[in-house]
Amino acid sequence: MATLMKRYHPPGTPPGTLTRRERHKPTAPRTLLLDYDASRLEEIALATPAQCAEARERPSTTWIHVSGHPEVEQLRELGTALGLHPLALEDVLNTGQRPKCERFDGQLFVIVSLPVAAGGTIRTEQVSLFLSGNFIVSFHEGSFDTFEPVRKRLRDGVGNLRARKADALLYALLDLVIDHGFPVLEQLGEQIEALESEILRTAERENLKTLHRLKRGLLMLRRMLWPQREVLNALLTEQQSLISESTRIYLRDCYDHTIQIMDLLETYRDMTASMLDVYLSSVSNRLNETMRVLTVIATIFIPPTFLASVYGMNFDRAAGPWSMPELGSPYGYPVTLAVMMLSIVGLLLYFRRKQWF
Repeated sequence: MATLMKRYHPPGTPPGTLTRRERHKPTAPRTLLLDYDASRLEEIALATPAQCAEARERPSTTWIHVSGHPEVEQLRELGTALGLHPLALEDVLNTGQRPKCERFDGQLFVIVSLPVAAGGTIRTEQVSLFLSGNFIVSFHEGSFDTFEPVRKRLRDGVGNLRARKADALLYALLDLVIDHGFPVLEQLGEQIEALESEILRTAERENLKTLHRLKRGLLMLRRMLWPQREVLNALLTEQQSLISESTRIYLRDCYDHTIQIMDLLETYRDMTASMLDVYLSSVSNRLNETMRVLTVIATIFIPPTFLASVYGMNFDRAAGPWSMPELGSPYGYPVTLAVMMLSIVGLLLYFRRKQWF
């Protein structure tokens, strides 16, 4: 809870105040501007707010992408140049927001979560999108190369993306973010299957730690990916003048993908929940096996222990005919050992017949 509270302002702070409370080391921002239509494409690396504002006034489609963690002043200048609402910029600056879809002064503001698997851990990165008329502004706190497939499609002129309006680009970006969930869930599924086989073979304490780590990862993904279905549903059902009917058809495909991802998440959550029962059952079975072995060993030595305790008693053979006369027999010792061995062999055969070992 303390980690989540770090992204909020102190009580009484005016809304729209751009201040950052760092939760991690910030990444240097990088701004890329792509201005295109069906016949041309212009690409400007490290674009300035003035260049972005100038490109916005063109009749062609403009895509401004900012990766990393921009400084407060940089974000304020870019927001002023492009007319972005301060409340939306506040959500862009303080990442970790819940996915949502809102309208600000004729602009559509969308926040989605990008799942990433790296170094054996699962995390989500915030992607913020502004759609207004013929331009899109995207903010991504992660790697610059994440949206390279969309940029490559624009450069190569693959499909009809360059011939369509900015809402088609919004769909392409949303589709890429949502489809990122499938390889992440596939990796999680492989880890769950491997862990299940390991637990069935030998339930170790380390397996329990791995299981809890997977459950936390699935819970985090569900918390961040579940609202994305609501975002797509809002784009489809609400009256959004910025999104054409032709683009809504493609957004329905994105909506189907969100349902598939949530189905996989729920399936994996059920698997991890059942794996905990399997782990506890395996531990209980191992304990039962150990107790059975110890019980067999203890039972085998009960008759020899009884005989040894009987003949270990101190009686005077001269006191009477019933005062352990067999102690004077020259074959007493071997006979006693033979009886002990026969009792052990008999019990072993009995237990073997009962399939106790």
